[in-house]
Amino acid sequence: MKNFCTFLAFLFLLIVSVRSDVIKGSCDEAAKDDPDHNIIKSDFCVASLKANPKSKTATIIEDLVPIAIEVAIANATATGSTVSKLLQNTTLDKFTRSCLEACSELYSNAGSDLQSGGEAFKSKDFGTAKFDLSAAMVAPVTCEDGFNEKQGVVSPLTKENENMRQLAVIPLAFIDIWSNDDKIPRNMFLW
Repeated sequence: MKNFCTFLAFLFLLIVSVRSDVIKGSCDEAAKDDPDHNIIKSDFCVASLKANPKSKTATIIEDLVPIAIEVAIANATATGSTVSKLLQNTTLDKFTRSCLEACSELYSNAGSDLQSGGEAFKSKDFGTAKFDLSAAMVAPVTCEDGFNEKQGVVSPLTKENENMRQLAVIPLAFIDIWSNDDKIPRNMFLW
């Protein structure tokens, strides 16, 4: 019985180690493959994935793609809620209100794009998955750029936009690593 308990403890540690290794290794690889643009930060990637309880069962990078998409969808939804709260402020100037309204629509679209990208990935339609996931990257970039169009205006969503930018790129990077699909050039993904 003692040997059986020791074996179970060893097996548990091995499984936990494999999970940590697949997440860390995948995030490190994604960050390494993105040296020119410096979008993906490995520590951010690891923390984001580990925050999702489903990551505990991931054993290969393919398992991480839907988890990364789910994390990005949750972020898009949370950012949309933040924008809604900001829009409740009745003292907003017209320009800021206009930017926030645009951001609200962009994040709503990003959530839809991420959802359809996830469905395409599950169907093994990697071209559509990459296209839809790439479309989700437009939201944080365009949202942030909107505020920069007027001198002196500071975006209240800079942190959210940066987080979403990373979260939208992570599943794309994982698909690229996993599929090694060179048929679709990386530069089509805006990174």
